[in-house]
Amino acid sequence: MRRVSELFFWVPNFITSLNLAAGSLAVFFGIEGQLGWAAVFILAASVFDFLDGLAARLLRSYSDIGKQMDSLADLVSFGLAPAAMLFTMLELALFGKNQPIFEIEATFMQWVFLFSVLLVPIAGAFRLAKFNLDTRQTESFLGLPIPANAIFYASLGLILELGTNPVVSNIILNRFNLLTAVALLSALMISELPMFSMKFKGLKWQGNQTRYIFVAICVVLVATLQLYALPLFIVSYILIALVQKVMN
Repeated sequence: MRRVSELFFWVPNFITSLNLAAGSLAVFFGIEGQLGWAAVFILAASVFDFLDGLAARLLRSYSDIGKQMDSLADLVSFGLAPAAMLFTMLELALFGKNQPIFEIEATFMQWVFLFSVLLVPIAGAFRLAKFNLDTRQTESFLGLPIPANAIFYASLGLILELGTNPVVSNIILNRFNLLTAVALLSALMISELPMFSMKFKGLKWQGNQTRYIFVAICVVLVATLQLYALPLFIVSYILIALVQKVMN
């Protein structure tokens, strides 16, 4: 029985290590300008992030080590990896090409623009540290969850790689749009804005209204916009939270 319990203890941690591995690959691909692959591995990391928590609950194998591993993996997968993607996106916006950092010829302000992406992992680290210590976030969140932040940037990378609409690509690869996204999403991560969790309380409408409304919005967006709907999932999530805040 002891060996079985020890095995159960390591299952969630193993899944967390897959999250970290996927996030690390996303960093490598993001730096190399392979935005599509970076996005795929960020999305894979988000799946592993969901599964490690699910495994811990099902196996009742909670541990302080697992909690710390989860935060460290999330910082890489959802903090550093999207920052690597953003660095490449800003390179494309400023210079029209991806190049090794030591070959970049940029003005002082262009370097400031490029390194503004560091706000993402810094705000993400603060968000994770706050979440670990904040007892108010058991049923919902205060501030934008760091995986949602990363999924937004991953969706932009997928659109740039797979999308066929040059107008949308030009909107994404506008330096001021990218900087605005960095500033707003980083601020939201460290904010006190109440945001709902996607953990359903059964299948009943009562208690799950916000979740069902969000899912319905996502379905409509996919049906109408297909690939281009992906970043709007996170925008909708934020807007719903803001509406709830105003109404309450």
